This record gives sequence, structure tokens and C-alpha cells, in this order.
Amino acid sequence: MTKRALGVLIACFCTLFITYSIRYGYGILLPGMLVTLAISKTEAGIISAAYFIAYTICSPVLGLMGDRFNSRVLISVFTGILGTGALLMAYADSVVEASLYFALAGVGASACWAPVVALAQRWVSPGRRGTAVALIDVGTSLGIVWMGTVGPGIVTAFGWEAGWMSLGALGLLVASINFILMRNQPSEQSVLQSTHSGRSADISLLALYSSLIHNGKFWLFGVAYMLSGFAILIPFTFLSTYAVEELSLSYGASANLFIVIGIVAGVGKIGLGALSDKTGRIEMIILSTLLIVIGTLGMAYAGGFLALALLTIVFSFGYGAIWSLYAAAAADYFSRELAGSIVGLWTMYLGVGSILSPIIAGRIADTTGTLTWSFIVAAAGAVMALVLLLLLWKGK
Repeated sequence: MTKRALGVLIACFCTLFITYSIRYGYGILLPGMLVTLAISKTEAGIISAAYFIAYTICSPVLGLMGDRFNSRVLISVFTGILGTGALLMAYADSVVEASLYFALAGVGASACWAPVVALAQRWVSPGRRGTAVALIDVGTSLGIVWMGTVGPGIVTAFGWEAGWMSLGALGLLVASINFILMRNQPSEQSVLQSTHSGRSADISLLALYSSLIHNGKFWLFGVAYMLSGFAILIPFTFLSTYAVEELSLSYGASANLFIVIGIVAGVGKIGLGALSDKTGRIEMIILSTLLIVIGTLGMAYAGGFLALALLTIVFSFGYGAIWSLYAAAAADYFSRELAGSIVGLWTMYLGVGSILSPIIAGRIADTTGTLTWSFIVAAAGAVMALVLLLLLWKGK
């Protein structure tokens, strides 16, 4: 691996680190926001949904732009927008303001997944795609660990507003790192030029979309992607609140669960990602989804910290690898050169699940007085994803 390739992968790692620190840091900072802003769990879900509405609208376009235009500039600029949105969250005084600021962060984040993993895959050999994506995806886990470790101390000493300020400042720093380290691809040419002899490079955008729309596997992957996102976001949004309000754990203990998620997810990313290069992508996606089913269903019945921590470990191992496995599957099943566009389209499905998930879970909790049923609904979503993935596995 060249020094330039290593620099690109480091920048990709940093981008995913801050993106997921902000995305899932919301759940860690939420208990304090509920009190200060005097909002219900449904309203908390609406704020979270605002992020994913913006993310969903922008991701397909930016996934395409990452494949066809200057990835270095694109990712750097939108990482800066992500950081700005997080910074503004510290100044939110209402549900409307928080929703608008978090939506801005969602706009920035829309260029911080599909274009990033597509760029990373261009800098490694085909046989190392799963491993490379898994390695940079460890940044998402470490971002969660960082928030789980540092977040409670910042909140205790300075308030939840300082947590958002820290995230925003770090986002702006990573934007600068991206501009310094990133390059578009080894040949420094556009994807279409560098792959002129490849069949996928000659496909027009309209033809690409048309072929995918008529491809049953694309739809099965997309809906499974949506249902997986639906299931995963419920624990990330409400696990800390659930631990504090219903299991009477301290805020510090509830934040420790996110440290567990980050560490175990990192192990899952590397282990299952590397294993998928040998055993097959779909098999590992199925295993990851099964672990998410077990983890989310068990959370609903956890009676204390130890049980909840154990089930969080199970959930985290499955969650850790799943997105990088889907990204690698896009290159395996469809097109390496246009993987960013494909993952961007799948992100539309993910967005639907992620928009509905926190609102439905919050509404159920407000209606029933408990988050138990919200976790059961999360498990049901993962079960449906598992069924679709088994159909893909059977028909491969």
C-alpha cells in the first residue's frame, strides 16, 4: 500500500469517526436535552428523524457525485457542514430549532458514507475490499466509544450543550484533514475515464437506474437495508434513556453501554468483514442481522445492568459489521465503479426506516409508558430483514 493510499484511508476513517460520533451522540446527549428542552420522547424522535430526512434526500445525489466528481472537495465541504450543524445544536432552544440544526448535520452526513466507502475501495485491490471497508468503518465504532467515554464527563461538568460544541469543533477539524489527505483515486482521473474499458463505466445514469429498478436482488437488498436501519436506530436513540429512566441506572452507567457498543462493534467490523472475503458477503450479513434480532429483543426484557450489557454486546457484534458488509456487497453483486451510487440509492431505503423508527418508538413509549415495546418493535423489523436476506441467500 502506498503512502498516498494510506493517507486516503486515514481520512476516510476520520470522516466516519466524526459522522457517527454526531449521529449516535444524539442518543447519549438526549437525557439532558429531554429535561432542559422539556420535550417528550415523540418530540425527541422527531428531532432524530429530521437528521434522517435530510440525509435521505441528499444521499443518492451525493453518492452519484462521489462516483463522478471530485470526492476530495465533496467530502471535505460536507464534513464541514456536518460539523456546523452539530455546533448549532448547542444553541437549540426548541424542538423546531433542534430539528433544523440536526437536519443541517444530516445534509453534511449524506456525503460521509457512500462517497467515503466508494473512495476507499478505489484505493485497494478487489480482494481486499471487505477488509479495507471494515477497517475504515472501525472509525464509526471508535466515534461511539469516544462519545460514551468523554460525553458524560463533558455533560456533567458543562452541560449537554458543551457536548455538541465539542462535536462541532471536531467536525470542522476533520473537514480540514480530509482536504489535506484525500485524493480522488490512484490515477487522479474520473471514475468513468479510469474504467473506460469496463462495462459499468459505460452505463449511463438512466440505464443504471433502469437496470437496478428491474433487478429483484437490488430491491431485496434495499428493503432489508431499510428494515435493518429501522431496528438499529431504536437502541441508539433510546438505550441511554431506557437505562436511566426504567432500569434506574446512573447516567454514567448508561453511557458505558455505548462504550460497549463501540468496542464490540469494532471487533465485529474487522472480524466479520475479513471473514466475508472468504465465506461470502450475504452469509455474514445474515449472521449480523440475526445477532441484532437477539440483542434488541433481549433488551426489552433486561432487568439490570449486567443483562442489558450482555445483550448490548450481542447487538453490537451484529451491528458493527452490517453497513460495511452491505457496502462491499454493492460492489460484489452490482458494480465496483458505481458502488457509491448504489449505496446512495440504498440509503433512500435506510432513510425511510430511520425517519420512521425514532418517531414510532417514541410514540409507543409515550403511549405505553415504557420503552420495552419499542425494543420489541425493533426486533420485529430485524426479523423481517432476516427473511429477505435468506431469500437472497437461497437464490444466489
